[in-house]
Amino acid sequence: MIAVVVTIGLAFVGYVVTYLNGLRLAQRQERLARVNRQLSDFYGPLFALTEANSRTFGAFVERHARSDGRSPFVHETPPTEEELTEWRLWVTTVFLPNIKAMRDLVIKHADLLSEPEMPPLLLHLCAHVSGYEITAARWARGSYDQHLSVVSFPSEEIAAYARRGFAVLKTEQARLLGQRHGGRQVP
Repeated sequence: MIAVVVTIGLAFVGYVVTYLNGLRLAQRQERLARVNRQLSDFYGPLFALTEANSRTFGAFVERHARSDGRSPFVHETPPTEEELTEWRLWVTTVFLPNIKAMRDLVIKHADLLSEPEMPPLLLHLCAHVSGYEITAARWARGSYDQHLSVVSFPSEEIAAYARRGFAVLKTEQARLLGQRHGGRQVP
């Protein structure tokens, strides 16, 4: 009788251990799948777009800087008509498509945010894009009295947000895969 009870008890304990281990593995797989989606569908593209936009803007400023090295838009002397024409070209062909893509990521993939609520920074980005869309629409109608968005672009903040989010998720991905990260085993 004791042998039967012990056998049944051990079988039950084995079942519980197997069940809990399977549950833990399924949760880990689900977490890995989410991290992979966050990286591939939101933080990875956002990071790439912010880096590309930053480097392209740096190239624009370097190429079109005034003699003192400053942008025509942060200078005591207003931009010339030639500088404004060049700015409109860069905005419509490079900067506006990039920031629209950033905004679209926020709108289409908000479910992949790491935060429980929409960060104000991302809302600021969306407002900046909308502000530039109206400016570009005025340009399309031949009105060139405005050349900037009504909302400033949070370039450094959005770049830091994307870089940080990408790095944290890459570390989490490596941990979930049991890989080494930075020369050390990730627990």
